Amino acid sequence: MSSNAAPDAQAAGFQGQVPPVTSVVTEVIGMLVLVAHAYMDETKGRAADLSSAEVAIDVASLSFDRIKERLTADERLALTQLLTETRLAFVKRREM
Repeated sequence: MSSNAAPDAQAAGFQGQVPPVTSVVTEVIGMLVLVAHAYMDETKGRAADLSSAEVAIDVASLSFDRIKERLTADERLALTQLLTETRLAFVKRREM
């Protein structure tokens, strides 16, 4: 690691240990899925924002496609199921 990278990593809160990119991207995918479901929700008098939900799902899917080869079989299966269920929920919600 270069001397310029160490202060950046410390400033980001890594304390000398940068997490594997697969861990970071997996967390981002999980967050995007949660956000997509929140955008599809119409509770508390708020209308669903299906356009934003679709963007969140698309970005999560693209992120998964980018790292899937680096994941274990179990991780790939879990994320595939999560994304599939989210896509199905979106399609059902859009057809309402």
